[in-house]
Amino acid sequence: MNSFTLLLDRTWYGNTVRAWLTGAVIAVAVFLITSGVRLLVTRRLEKVAARTANPYDDFLLEVVRRTRAYFLFFLAVVAGTRGLALPGNLPATLDTAMIVIALLQAGVWGNALIRAWVEHYLAQRAERAEPASLATIRAMGFIARFVVWALLLVTALDSLGFKVSALVTGLGVGGIAVALAVQNILGDLLAAMAIVVDKPFVVGDFIVVDTLSGTVEHIGLKTTRVRSLGGEQIIFSNAELLKSRVRNFKRMVERRVLFTTDVRYDTPPGVVAQIPALLQELVESQEPVRFDRAHFAAFGESALRFETVYYVLDADYKRYMDIQQAINLALLERFAAMGVEFAFPSRTVYHVNAGGAAAAGEG
Repeated sequence: MNSFTLLLDRTWYGNTVRAWLTGAVIAVAVFLITSGVRLLVTRRLEKVAARTANPYDDFLLEVVRRTRAYFLFFLAVVAGTRGLALPGNLPATLDTAMIVIALLQAGVWGNALIRAWVEHYLAQRAERAEPASLATIRAMGFIARFVVWALLLVTALDSLGFKVSALVTGLGVGGIAVALAVQNILGDLLAAMAIVVDKPFVVGDFIVVDTLSGTVEHIGLKTTRVRSLGGEQIIFSNAELLKSRVRNFKRMVERRVLFTTDVRYDTPPGVVAQIPALLQELVESQEPVRFDRAHFAAFGESALRFETVYYVLDADYKRYMDIQQAINLALLERFAAMGVEFAFPSRTVYHVNAGGAAAAGEG
């Protein structure tokens, strides 16, 4: 047996030199292989991400990039020492250290995923979203990262042997006290997040809330500000706003219009029968509209009433008013040509004179 073999078989700190060298080779091999795999996967994902618009490969690329060298190093050390008889509490210490390092790496991955999602969301809506909404999304990302790190910190402390039950209980009681103290602010903040994510309205939309109406100017973390038709600014609490019934006229696809036309009772029946077709003709001559119906609807107190319904295929209020004005002007011209008179409120009073003759007078 030569001296080199004797050296390899020599025991050192509970293991032969051969075992130590084997563990070192395993550790180096694991580190090099995992580092190489990380590099290859990164390059492959970079090519895939450059060709596709899918955000998920970008998220995966960010996770791979954020895989730290210290995590791979500790992973290699644990793999290399598995076949060794380590003295004392060293195996348990290595396992605990690996857990802490793994939690730290998980925090880095979680932080990278949240940041990548926030940046992707902001990039998709940067041009059409208002600054307040973007700020709310960033605040949500910050809160999510804080929660991730807080959970990982508690888990790490528990793995190190600290009694975290009292800490968690204290934080829970303290959190409840703080939440009760600032519940209105938290309610408005959560409502702002709901508005940003669910988008019942955005800046520029014309909304009606109960008896108040106006154009949304700003969506903040606590309040939403609306400019009314009268010019004044109306400030709504976000929480109260979401509890109300909000009508969003900006998202109207088409506008239903109903208008009535009253003519005199002495209009000949033949002319009365022609008026619904006339109304249909006048409505259908406008663009963009969809005619629904026109009918001789009722005998009014002082007029024969016609009811017309049509749809304006545009949400613009001014466009609707222009169309209705054109219909009204055309109706005036056609009635004048036909000799049809519009009715006006009036009453016919009958009275009997002393001789028993009846007379009628309009008023």
